[in-house]
Amino acid sequence: MVSAVFHSPLEAIAPPANSHASPIGKAMSAPHANAPVADTVAPAAVSARPSATSRDFRGFWMAVLPPIMGLACLVLIWQLIASTSNSGIPKPAETWAQAVQVFSDPFYSEGPNDQGIGWNVLASLQRVAIGFGMAALVGIPAGFAIGRFEFLSRMFNPLISLLRPVSPLAWLPIGLLVFKGANPAAIWTIFICSIWPMIINTAVGVQRVPQDYMNVARVLNLSEWKIFTKILFPAVLPYLLTGVRLAVGTAWLVIVAAEMLTGGVGIGFWVWDEWNNLNVSSIIIAIFVIGIVGLMLEFALIKLATLFTFEEVKA
Repeated sequence: MVSAVFHSPLEAIAPPANSHASPIGKAMSAPHANAPVADTVAPAAVSARPSATSRDFRGFWMAVLPPIMGLACLVLIWQLIASTSNSGIPKPAETWAQAVQVFSDPFYSEGPNDQGIGWNVLASLQRVAIGFGMAALVGIPAGFAIGRFEFLSRMFNPLISLLRPVSPLAWLPIGLLVFKGANPAAIWTIFICSIWPMIINTAVGVQRVPQDYMNVARVLNLSEWKIFTKILFPAVLPYLLTGVRLAVGTAWLVIVAAEMLTGGVGIGFWVWDEWNNLNVSSIIIAIFVIGIVGLMLEFALIKLATLFTFEEVKA
């Protein structure tokens, strides 16, 4: 009875005679039959995937083509408006010819009120740097103090809410009255409009520091300086840099309008002077210059922020 249950090893090795054997038996008995199948399926799977070169090429065009098309649409709309209306707006070709003439000598100087566009941009950037630097020296420490101490927060929040919505140009007459000069008044206007984003963002960053961090600092009996350098500053840095970006953008917007009113050397005064000369092409050139300089400032601050910001905050 036992010999009828077990089979000889030679019978297990021999191929089955029955054609209706199970698929598993067929696969075990003919291992070489599946090899061509694997060889034929693998190339199809590989060919279905896009290559790294094609993905890089597609990513390049997705990064470059949309901005180019947007600029082309802007130029096309500009051309249609200049061609179909009697508003006196110059065509893109005329503006380009004027731009070539303007940038052929951007740093000429023929008197205090007749200077190249390069000197005017540098003068505006100098005012922005001074006003923004003063605002940072005052606004960032004030933001840390307001966010750190609840009494100061309750004390200054109503004042900030009252003064922040005021138009920056409304502060210009106060600056002219106090400082008796156009250049200090323009710097004062930049200062007063740049300080609010830095105060608010820094204070919000301090208030959002996890309470567990402060509890650990209290248990360790850390000094206020240690709390600031080891806990608050690293945690608040992303918020602080966001406030700096907003402040710089606001300052660059305000300086153009302030210089139109105060005169002197600056890109705002250059725009107003070209308007008095009815040189609309130069005004359009100045608009593009203002936008490009603002874009460069924004890009530089974004790069600076990414150096000190965690990946999840960058996204």
